[in-house]
Amino acid sequence: MPEQAVEIRLISSLREIDPKEWDACACPEETGGARAIDPFTTHRFLDALEQSRSVGAGTGWQPQYLTAWISGKLIAVAPMYAKSHSQGEYIFDHNWAHAYERAGGRYYPKLQIAVPHTPATGRRFLIRPGFEETGFAALTQGAVELATNNRVSSLHVTFCTQQEAERGAELGLMRRKTQQFHWLNDKYANFDAFLDSLSSRKRKNIRKERAKAQGFGGTIQIFTGDELQPEHWDAFWAFYQDTGARKWGTPYLTRAFFDVAQETLRNDMALVLAERNGRWVAGALNFIGAKTLFGRYWGCTEHHPFLHFELCYYQAMDLAISLGLDRVEAGAQGEHKLARGYLPTPTWSLHWVADPGFRDAIDQYLTAEREAVDQEISVLTTYGPFKRAKVEEQE
Repeated sequence: MPEQAVEIRLISSLREIDPKEWDACACPEETGGARAIDPFTTHRFLDALEQSRSVGAGTGWQPQYLTAWISGKLIAVAPMYAKSHSQGEYIFDHNWAHAYERAGGRYYPKLQIAVPHTPATGRRFLIRPGFEETGFAALTQGAVELATNNRVSSLHVTFCTQQEAERGAELGLMRRKTQQFHWLNDKYANFDAFLDSLSSRKRKNIRKERAKAQGFGGTIQIFTGDELQPEHWDAFWAFYQDTGARKWGTPYLTRAFFDVAQETLRNDMALVLAERNGRWVAGALNFIGAKTLFGRYWGCTEHHPFLHFELCYYQAMDLAISLGLDRVEAGAQGEHKLARGYLPTPTWSLHWVADPGFRDAIDQYLTAEREAVDQEISVLTTYGPFKRAKVEEQE
């Protein structure tokens, strides 16, 4: 039987595609009643970015959603964007851009398969069950062909799964290894059970931090689903603006994103808020996956010792334990997470570069970088807070 031809199409707006068809590729597990592995590639999340103008004209993230079809049937999709900068990616290629442009090249625009503003590992090649091999090859080859035909400098696939990184490398893409800090739930019955796995000194330090944070003079509450109300987003927007202004200059998400999220994403979110003297003073936003809690945004209008650690890390661990989740991903960077039980964990991306000489230079760099990351993970793990037997088990 002859192999059926695959048609590649670009879609400039998710409103051009049936949400059920997109999600049949992005989160087929939901059709059986399960929670999405992660919400970030669902139609509702990506559409919230688009409808709130957190991506699109003027943002440097221009949607170019990649879709693959066989005989009119959608078999695979990928959230792809034309990028005019390298902001909001968290897999840093600024040095690549500077080097290429110093040599007389034009680095931007480039193509990016990613979830904008979201350094969370997940599937980037979203394939309807039964079309795994065909769909992956079609999306990969289709993206490279589009990059070539449009004469862009490069194609990047960021925070993909390790399996996708390995398959992409087999198809000729360059594989990059970086690392984040994740907390692993070793079937702990409660937070005290986690503390029992730590060395005595680290256990005491965390207890002191939590006591100090929880004694800030107010209360801490977690809201999810229908418990979330517009007033909560009014408060959180102030926190998010403060953090965004200090870190990026301009917040990546618009205020409208949180209004859309209230309507379509509230069951995917858990918002931790601290209240003092009748006012919300700090907050941390998490997204809930089938096995992972994803810590995303934090901010405050009052500074209290260790409140950041309490809301972002310890409350997330408590929530993951109560929900029976396997891990907490606490976002990009932050070696301070190590002392609090978050261990270095590999993250992956894939890259294609048009210029042969530049590609060879990057390939050599990535080979050396992977070795350095392996060494860093090994060393950092030994500095974790766990008892020695636990560290050896994790190694």
